[in-house]
Amino acid sequence: MIDFAKISLKAGDGGNGAVAWRREKYEPTGGPAGGDGGDGGSIIIKATRNLSTLDDFKYKTKYKAENGEPGGKSKKFGKKGENLILKVPVGTILREAETNTIIKDFKIDNEEFVIAKGGKGGRGNVHFKNSIRQAPRFAENGKKGQEIDLVMELKVLADVGLVGLPNVGKSTLISVITSAKPKIANYHFTTLDPNLGVVNIDNERSFIVADIPGLIEGANEGQGLGHDFLKHIERCRVLVHLVDISGIEGRDPIADFRLINEELKLYNDKLSEKPMIVALNKSDLDFNENASKFIEEFKDEYQIFKISAATTDGIKNLLDATYDLLLESEEFQYDLIENIDENFLEEFYNKEIEYDLQFAKDNEIFVVFGKRIDNLLERVNLEDYDSRMYFESKLREMEVFDKLKEMGIEEGDSVAVGDIVFEYYE
Repeated sequence: MIDFAKISLKAGDGGNGAVAWRREKYEPTGGPAGGDGGDGGSIIIKATRNLSTLDDFKYKTKYKAENGEPGGKSKKFGKKGENLILKVPVGTILREAETNTIIKDFKIDNEEFVIAKGGKGGRGNVHFKNSIRQAPRFAENGKKGQEIDLVMELKVLADVGLVGLPNVGKSTLISVITSAKPKIANYHFTTLDPNLGVVNIDNERSFIVADIPGLIEGANEGQGLGHDFLKHIERCRVLVHLVDISGIEGRDPIADFRLINEELKLYNDKLSEKPMIVALNKSDLDFNENASKFIEEFKDEYQIFKISAATTDGIKNLLDATYDLLLESEEFQYDLIENIDENFLEEFYNKEIEYDLQFAKDNEIFVVFGKRIDNLLERVNLEDYDSRMYFESKLREMEVFDKLKEMGIEEGDSVAVGDIVFEYYE
């Protein structure tokens, strides 16, 4: 099962605005008629219960939405780019790759999330006609689509997680209580991926159970496949801790139980706070009164059930108790242990795309335009001396004059910023 993928996303660029002119028979003077470019397509991630792995992202790691088309003549708009929809399993979280910040947690079937917005289409020259420019020979370029590198991680969404040391019988139990068909053998680490199944107690009671691969000592430090296993437990509302009570392998069931609980706590304190039921498996092979000793030790802390996955003894009582505990824990449904930064994307994208500047030369007049200039003009009063000084300092701060020098501006040349035209002097 692929439960981790790193991908690069690029939303579509906006189409460029057009420079065009009216050519009607009875309009000899014409006029600007360039249409706007179409918006670029956005990238949308959609959660679905029809997928259970991130296999689709194993080999293809770069995705790009469709660009918007350029504007046309006669004020015709360019066609918008198609959105790109990427489907992931419910239970997937999205992280920004560089900072590892969690951006989104998908917990609902068919939930959609816009991860990268397409660039806005550029305005055609029809928008730049004013009292100063009757026939603008330039248009606005389309904005670039947003880009982001993502890490996608699947954390299994199950109501109940079966935990315990390797070879305690988790795979056998899940095969008995669900229709899942996991690998079963008498050796450690038979299970390398979580197995999910639906437990149908009766017509009205059911829940999803995950066979979490066996944990070992040091799992919280990444020993074995510790981190890979432990992360899947985060989603479970209730844990069923399976213990091999038979002692056939010469292990101490009480010590094993404490070892796994300590691994959960060391990985994250919240894991150790999850509601837990204890199932003493292989009780039909308990010839040394291990179950009695275990129950005496932990009877005040946990509900404990003697079961045998092989013979199905005690399983009905275990499932009834598990369902009842689930009802009590609904408020904790599918909570993530880590925090989600819901404002990250807005801050991430505001650093780049919306504040670009554009430059053009129209009939010997150097033209500066763009969102950033529009915002500045809204904040200044050019009839006031101090405000004009502030306006000039902000242009220098934006490196407007440096760019104009690169374009070949000379002293005395005219510069148009919005509806304002002034002569350039050092």
